[in-house]
Amino acid sequence: MTTTTPDMAPVRLYGAEHAADPERSYELLRAQGPVALAEAAPGFVVHLVTDYRAALDLLHDTETWSKDTRPWQSRVPESSSISQPTQWRPNVIFADGENHAHLRRVITDCFGLLDPHEVRTLTFRHADTLLSAFADAGTVDLVAQYATQLPLMVFNSLFGMPDEYGPRLVEMLAAMVGSDPARAGEGAQAFGAYLAGLYETKAAQRGDDLTSWFIDHPNGLDREEATQQILLTLGAGNEPTANLIANTCVRMLSDDRYFGTLTTGSLPVQHAIDDALWNDSPVANYSFHTARRDVTFHGTRIPAGAPVMISYAAANTCPHQGVPADGFRSGNKAHLAFAAGPHACPARDLALLIATAAIERLATYLPDITLAVPVEELTYKEGTIHRTLTALPARFTPLAPDADGATPWSRSSADRGSAGSPRTAPQTGAMASAP
Repeated sequence: MTTTTPDMAPVRLYGAEHAADPERSYELLRAQGPVALAEAAPGFVVHLVTDYRAALDLLHDTETWSKDTRPWQSRVPESSSISQPTQWRPNVIFADGENHAHLRRVITDCFGLLDPHEVRTLTFRHADTLLSAFADAGTVDLVAQYATQLPLMVFNSLFGMPDEYGPRLVEMLAAMVGSDPARAGEGAQAFGAYLAGLYETKAAQRGDDLTSWFIDHPNGLDREEATQQILLTLGAGNEPTANLIANTCVRMLSDDRYFGTLTTGSLPVQHAIDDALWNDSPVANYSFHTARRDVTFHGTRIPAGAPVMISYAAANTCPHQGVPADGFRSGNKAHLAFAAGPHACPARDLALLIATAAIERLATYLPDITLAVPVEELTYKEGTIHRTLTALPARFTPLAPDADGATPWSRSSADRGSAGSPRTAPQTGAMASAP
C-alpha cells in the first residue's frame, strides 16, 4: 500500500485542469493511497480522504476528529474560494459533541415539521414562475434561469418570507460568490440585512415556517444561534441542491436510459438523481476535519491540528466490489454525497424532494426539451468544493401563456386538453417524466 509522505507533490483541487477532468485528479490522489496530499487552495495543503471505506471510518469517528476549523484557519488564503466555507461559525457544521447534538436537533426537528406534499406544491409553484419567464423563448440556460434560482425561492418561502424576496435572495448570494469584490461586499451587506429582517419579523410575530420553529424550539436558541442555522441552511443547502438539479438534468437530456417520451417507460427521475449523486456529487470535496491528536489513519501519519478533507466525489467513484460493469447503481443510496455519520446532511430529504419536484415540473411542461450543445462541450466552474456547471443550454418548442390559467402554458387552444391537465407529449425526442 502506498502512503503519503511529505515529499509527495500535492494534487491541485482547483483550476481549469481539475475542473475539466476531476477524475484524473482523483486517480493521481488514489495512487498515494486511501489518504493523499491535496492542494485545496493556493499554498493550502490538506490530507484528502479518497477511499470509500476510509471516508466512512473518519465520518463516524468523533473521538479522533473534530469539526472545529480554527486550529488551521489562518493557513487558508483569504482570497481563495474555500475561505468562507471553511471559516468557523457557531453553527452545526463546525460544532462537536453536545453542542453539535443541541444545534442539530433543532434543525432535524424543524425540518421534520415540514409537510412533504406542501413542499412539493411550493416547489411546483416557484418552478412555474421561472418556467413562465422563458417558456415562450424556446431556449434556456437551465443553470442560470432555473436550477440556481429555484432552491433559494423555495427556502425563502419555507423560512417565512414573501415571494418577492426570493429573487432578491438569489441576487444577494450571486453577488457574494462573484469575482467583483465591491459587488461581493454589497451582496454580503444585503444578505446580512435580509437575515436580520427575517429574524426580527418572526420574533415579533410567529408564523407556520422554519424561522418561527427555530425560535420556539425547546432547545432555546438565542438570536445568534438561530440566525446562524438559517444562514447555514440557505448557504449550504442552496448550491448543492442547484447542482443536483443541473447535474441530473444533464443525465435526463443526454443518457439513453432516461431520454425518451413520456410513454416509453424510461427510467424515472429518481434513478437519474441517484446516478448523479454517485457519479457527479454536487459537493465534490468538503467535510473538513481536524485531527485531535497525532494519528495513523489508513497508513498515513497525520499530526494533531492538521486539516483533513473528505472527497465525496473520489470516494463515490473509487473501485467498489459488486458494482455492475456499467457503473449504474439505481436505487442504491449508499453514496456519500450527503456525507455520513453524526454530521450527515440534515437537509438530505428536503434537498431530494425539491430536486425531484423541480425536474418533474420541467419534464412535464417541456417534454421535448433537449440539449442545445453536445454533452461533451459542457464545462464546469473552477473550484474545490462544488461541482457546478457554468451553463446548461437547452432548447424546446416555444410555448404561449395559457390565458385561461388552467395550466402554465399551452401550444394552442386545441392542444390544451382538459383544464388542469398537462398537454400531450410529442412522440419523439422528449425528456422522460416521472411516472
